[in-house]
Amino acid sequence: MSTLVSPAMYRIEGLRQLRNPYTLAFTLAMPFAMYLLFGASMDYASQSVGHANASFYVMVSMGAYGTATAMSSLCSLAASEVGQGWGRQLALTPLSTAGYALTKVLSAMSFAALSVLIVYIAGYVTGAAADDVWRWFASAALTLVLGLVYGLFGLGVGLAFNSDSAAALASISITFFGFFGNVFVPLSGVMLDIAKWTPMYGYAALVRWPATGGALVAGGSDPLWAVVLNVLVWGALFALLVRFGVVRSRRRR
Repeated sequence: MSTLVSPAMYRIEGLRQLRNPYTLAFTLAMPFAMYLLFGASMDYASQSVGHANASFYVMVSMGAYGTATAMSSLCSLAASEVGQGWGRQLALTPLSTAGYALTKVLSAMSFAALSVLIVYIAGYVTGAAADDVWRWFASAALTLVLGLVYGLFGLGVGLAFNSDSAAALASISITFFGFFGNVFVPLSGVMLDIAKWTPMYGYAALVRWPATGGALVAGGSDPLWAVVLNVLVWGALFALLVRFGVVRSRRRR
């Protein structure tokens, strides 16, 4: 009888990633450090941004970056493991392929939640503030739920490249998307116009929505439909990447 989720595998996977310096650096330490660099340590940290201050704005952004990195890198590892023949080992256990995937996604979500928790605690300690408590919880929930989109991206990269370098490629891509997606530094002018077409723009805008209501630091605002459309379109493209990866991995067998 197949098992949907393996608590033992979930525990082992969590311990394995906690011992992985790459995972600790990119999913936990880097978002925390970048929040301190771009948020808490800046002169503008206490300035108002919508219904919160600038520290809260940066805190939420770094939580989104950490979540996207965790989901993409850990899911890419899972996909590459299956592509390298792990599926044949699974056939000898009660754990189904779906159960294996779900256990891996839960592990990635756990690291994403831990990344958000660390950044939010740092924000609380260093003066990040919002008008209402619910804005903290709403931003965190949006960050984790919408972050599942980057699980698709990681799966696609892992299946397409089928190597240990897939996780590194996924993480580097997320950092690139972040810089050009108005995540790390508020953009303006032509760069902002370009950013609106990039993968992380809509995601970052939505997780900030409880604080900003769509208002931009550079002036003006985003309509809700536009940022939702950005997430939906990129989610569909990532799903196509997964499909391409599946076809490619089958051809290699």
